[in-house]
Amino acid sequence: MLVELSEWFWQERLWFPEGLGWADLEDRDGRVYAKGRDLWVALPIALVFLIIRQIFERTVAAPLASLLGVKETVRLKAPHIPSLESYYCRVTKNPTQSSVASLCKQTGYSERQVQRWFRRRRNQDRPSLLKKFREASWRFTFYLLAFIAGLAALIDVNISLVQTLLPSQYWYYMIELGFYGSLLFSVASDVKRKDFKEQIVHHVATILLISFSWCVNYIRAGTLIMLVHDSSDYFLESAKMFNYAGWRNACNYIFIVFAAVFIVTRLIFFPFWIIYWTWIYPVTIYPPFFGYYFFNGLLMILQCLHIFWAILIIRIAIRFLTNNEKVDDDRSDKDETDESEEEEEEAGDKKHAKKNGPMQNGHTVHNNNHSKTE
Repeated sequence: MLVELSEWFWQERLWFPEGLGWADLEDRDGRVYAKGRDLWVALPIALVFLIIRQIFERTVAAPLASLLGVKETVRLKAPHIPSLESYYCRVTKNPTQSSVASLCKQTGYSERQVQRWFRRRRNQDRPSLLKKFREASWRFTFYLLAFIAGLAALIDVNISLVQTLLPSQYWYYMIELGFYGSLLFSVASDVKRKDFKEQIVHHVATILLISFSWCVNYIRAGTLIMLVHDSSDYFLESAKMFNYAGWRNACNYIFIVFAAVFIVTRLIFFPFWIIYWTWIYPVTIYPPFFGYYFFNGLLMILQCLHIFWAILIIRIAIRFLTNNEKVDDDRSDKDETDESEEEEEEAGDKKHAKKNGPMQNGHTVHNNNHSKTE
């Protein structure tokens, strides 16, 4: 069954234009071509990346964070209340007003206390600045090194239509594929942002593009696509690092550079050169085939994601340029209350306690050593 499915999936009429097939990608006359079986190398590379990341974050990112003044976020912990904890984990993290009233009857707490408990409990689940910094520094390091490696691989690319596979291209492909594989493996523990689903779609589309372009020897197109994506990402990650460190001006200006590079590479270069080249040029030589539509369909998915992210980026950049506001990532969750609000609530609770006696069940939670750094 699996053999028949594999033979049907890899049939030549799906992935090659008429007159070409897998036999044309066999090594001959000193030319070496990419092989589908080479992609298995990306799996151990992905696992190695996960190990290297843990070592990097502890031995490099953490000391760097300390040097730049990034500290672990200190948050008030919500007291353990079994009924509220059960509702938070099993039902919803954001109860409605009617649900809050019902929980008040169950627990004997006031409406304000229940609402505050849920705010603090949600804040506990949000990643700390240090975790965000460590993740950003890891991605910054990879994207920068990958961009440099991509330039080196691109220099090696032969301009002829029929080209041999070079060692620089092989390792560039395997390392990029392994890295995006490691991102999928670590998605459960990474910082979750509002565009989490879009990120998953992006990673899957990228892995499919890299794998497909490798199997059918679209090496030049694949190298250019990966290079375009790496060209702006390290600017974004460095801006995040400075943002978490509180270096406002450095963050703002690096973000503007990132926005400019992103727009030029992904809204101009990517669609009007790369997609144009993969969409228009092949049909001048061969009639369209399934692999042609499949490859360009994945490119269009990426382009739709580029437009989605470009809207967010432009909105942030305009807000900074017109109002000189601090650059903030709209995709990030922020703590729902600031220190002044907590103190105001505490003061109100104390005043209420003095007037009417201790609160029910004696749960007045004080705001000790609480600071909002996110």
